[in-house]
Amino acid sequence: MAKFQGKSVRLNKPSRITKGQAGFGRKKFKVFVKSGSKVKKVMFGDPNMRIKKSSPARRKSFRARHKCATAKDRTTAKYWACKDLWSASSPKKTTGTKGRVAKKKTKTRRKK
Repeated sequence: MAKFQGKSVRLNKPSRITKGQAGFGRKKFKVFVKSGSKVKKVMFGDPNMRIKKSSPARRKSFRARHKCATAKDRTTAKYWACKDLWSASSPKKTTGTKGRVAKKKTKTRRKK
């Protein structure tokens, strides 16, 4: 835990920006990082983005276009977008375009 503008915040844990918070409507996520002795708020992510990142081709194109392999500075939005949103382990398996998590099908037995 660290202090940012008098409030206690968690470091290096991205969280969604909700209505009523500063930055709502401009970005989708925020994360607090320590830069030297200061705590910095980094906002990243498109607020209009749906679950498009589940496609491997889209993920590969985004990572190539933004040069995610070179993102090393934790105080930049580029680093967090590449790490949190577009990494290979990030997307959940979804069905369709609504972003619902796919449920595992189970076999049911019929009564005789």
